[in-house]
Amino acid sequence: MARPTLVIVAKSRSTWLSNALRETVPPFLDRGWRVVAHPKIRNAWLAAGLPEEAFNGDPLFAAESEVPDLCLALGGDGTLLTAARHTGVRGTPLLGINLGSLGFLTSHPSEHARRVVEDYFKGSFSAETRSMLDTRVVRGTEILPGRPVLNDAVLVKGLAARMMEFRVEVDGGDAAHLRADGLIVATPTGSTAYSLSAGGPILHPALDALVISAICPHTLTLRPIVVPGHLHVAITVVHAEDAHLTLDGQVDHGLLSGDRLEFEKSERTITLLQDADFSFFRLLQEKLHWSDR
Repeated sequence: MARPTLVIVAKSRSTWLSNALRETVPPFLDRGWRVVAHPKIRNAWLAAGLPEEAFNGDPLFAAESEVPDLCLALGGDGTLLTAARHTGVRGTPLLGINLGSLGFLTSHPSEHARRVVEDYFKGSFSAETRSMLDTRVVRGTEILPGRPVLNDAVLVKGLAARMMEFRVEVDGGDAAHLRADGLIVATPTGSTAYSLSAGGPILHPALDALVISAICPHTLTLRPIVVPGHLHVAITVVHAEDAHLTLDGQVDHGLLSGDRLEFEKSERTITLLQDADFSFFRLLQEKLHWSDR
């Protein structure tokens, strides 16, 4: 029988990483799990006093092997987005432990790291499915490679201060022609990220919907809009200088005037492991301080 595999995706620069590894890894090693992580966290692994021979460094996070049984994301939401891109899209459930300050996705605090792992082996977590968004760029007769995103796809300008001009279509019909500093197409999961900062609404992660938010639009009447998740969204870059498409804040594509960006709900999903009594509204209260006066 094959050994179960744990993939660790971690924020290598975190000063709390060694302690998090010390708290979380031993229960897996004691049960005979194989642990795979990026080579850059090797020093933190050794500083945690973990056995050197048990460290399996792989910059591809076991991409060429069978689907890992679990991915442990040690860091902030950016770390979990990396985990989603490398292992979550393969069907591996993600368990996030927050080593940062906000953490909408990595909702388990680092001070409870050992208990989180113990609860995992007790079967105390529930699986929460998060939708993803497929993206692609059409440039003339060429289709540039895209990939599914968990949070958002963001069209932004570079160093040039000039606004960009866009045409937005929803389900094949014209929706808007606008000038702005950028546009955000976000999933419900991504509604609490950049879209929220741009004035967009917060969507419950179970909703089947997308949010389209403009960044500093050159009109006071344009507001973020929520559309059903099954509708096809297309954005044509009418005019832009030094424009970019950023996927989940990590993958960047340069854009040209005339490029057409197409978005639709992905067939792929991400599985997050949450406490059985997890409450999205309690999370909002904690992270956004809604309970403070």
